[in-house]
Amino acid sequence: MFGALKNLKGKAAEIAEQHGDKIADGVEKVGDFVDSKTGGKHSDKIDSAVDKTQDMVEKLGDDKKK
Repeated sequence: MFGALKNLKGKAAEIAEQHGDKIADGVEKVGDFVDSKTGGKHSDKIDSAVDKTQDMVEKLGDDKKK
C-alpha cells in the first residue's frame, strides 16, 4: 500500500510540474466563485485555503524537479 501511495504522489508531482500554473489559476477561480456565492462572508478563510493550495501545488512541482 505504501508503494501505491508513493506512486500516486509521484504522479501528482508530475502533473503539478507540468500544469501547476493552470491548476493555480483554477484554484483561484474556484475560490472567487465560492466567495461570491457566500457573499464575501468567509473571504479570509477562502483566501487562506486558496493560498495554501497554491503553495502545495507549487511545492509538489518543485519536488519533482529535484
